[in-house]
Amino acid sequence: MISRIDLRGTAFPEGGIDRDLLPRAEFDVEAALEAVRPICEDVRHRGTAAVLEHGERFDGVRPERLRVPAEALAQALLGLDEAVRAALEESVRRARLVHRAQRRTDVTTQVVPGGTVTERWVPVQRVGLYVPGGLAVYPSSVVMNVVPAQEAGVEAVAVASPPQPAFGGLPHPTILAACALLGVDEVYAAGGAQAIAMFAYGTEDCRPVNLVTGPGNIYVAAAKRLLKGRIGIDAEAGPTEIAVLADGTADPVHVAADLISQAEHDTLAAAVLVTTSPALADAVDKELDVQVAATRHKERVATALSGRQSATVLVDTLDQALAVVDAYAAEHLEIQTEDAADVAARVRNAGAIFVGPHAPVSLGDYCAGSNHVLPTGGCACHSSGLSVQSFLRGIHVVDYSREALAEVAHHVVTLAEAEDLPAHGAAVTARFDGEVPGR
Repeated sequence: MISRIDLRGTAFPEGGIDRDLLPRAEFDVEAALEAVRPICEDVRHRGTAAVLEHGERFDGVRPERLRVPAEALAQALLGLDEAVRAALEESVRRARLVHRAQRRTDVTTQVVPGGTVTERWVPVQRVGLYVPGGLAVYPSSVVMNVVPAQEAGVEAVAVASPPQPAFGGLPHPTILAACALLGVDEVYAAGGAQAIAMFAYGTEDCRPVNLVTGPGNIYVAAAKRLLKGRIGIDAEAGPTEIAVLADGTADPVHVAADLISQAEHDTLAAAVLVTTSPALADAVDKELDVQVAATRHKERVATALSGRQSATVLVDTLDQALAVVDAYAAEHLEIQTEDAADVAARVRNAGAIFVGPHAPVSLGDYCAGSNHVLPTGGCACHSSGLSVQSFLRGIHVVDYSREALAEVAHHVVTLAEAEDLPAHGAAVTARFDGEVPGR
């Protein structure tokens, strides 16, 4: 079901692992740009009417209105299953604990007497949070987007999620209930590229935002790329992925279950096992046969596990295994080895790391307190997951007295002259009657 890449012995590259050697889903955002460009332009020029029309075309339903009525939000929360509500409330509580601790404080540095630089952390004013609505329902994504935005101090939070034919053109009621639970009353029945364009350009119903976050399909990712600059974005999210670094101490039942847990998201979901133990690889293969046959979404899971984006990678040593997972830079990385915490501390590239046999990725999806909006497609080698910091901007505030400026004026003028920008120097000497203090 899952293919193997054998890098043992002389097969392990002497110069290190090339990421192209490792499995990865085909996800060509560039090719999708041409599909989303006319949609975004249409929304730019025709606003709400265009968003509704494209929603009808792609989602199969046209909502009566773009913005979800307040009564629909309240009703969704009233109708929410009590157990689901309790689970969401606990997810929110834990997420707030973690994200509140991320909030940075302003720092003032005295560079010289009379000269200070303060770094102020200022939240963006208005954000658009996208919650997908494809093969599954994601109230947890509402939590993961809204909580860090609120903890950052964002003034206005708007959520968009695709309209659902089964619910009269409204987003899924569990999505609406999660919004209501978090106090978000600005929710739009909009999905895909048209939702991102709505946030970027604004419509008669929705004011434009400064920043858009949240995962979505390839068309959402393409619209983010197209509109980046007009809006800030968190990332261009691709198909979800899990890598498990395991040795012979790992339980094959756990490993197989965790690979399946991510594979059920999407047929393009990636599941990668990196191990030093051929015996474990064989045992996991057997477990996959058993567990996939018993899981609800077995066709989807089997397609994902048998796809080119999933594989078991065999290596000789733990050092080689670490080199593989760092090259892969997984969205989610589990460490199921002896001394798992020590091994996890050696990992450089991962969106989130799950340590030991009792920290499965699904814990992080819902109730670990961590954020599950994470970099995919190898982007964890340079990008971080969603956090409070995603919604903050650092602004340097420079405050110098006349004396402090005079003390450094000659250096400023010298550097301005070296760069052939004399007006830069003149902006300083103008404050000293055309003279250069210190020269």
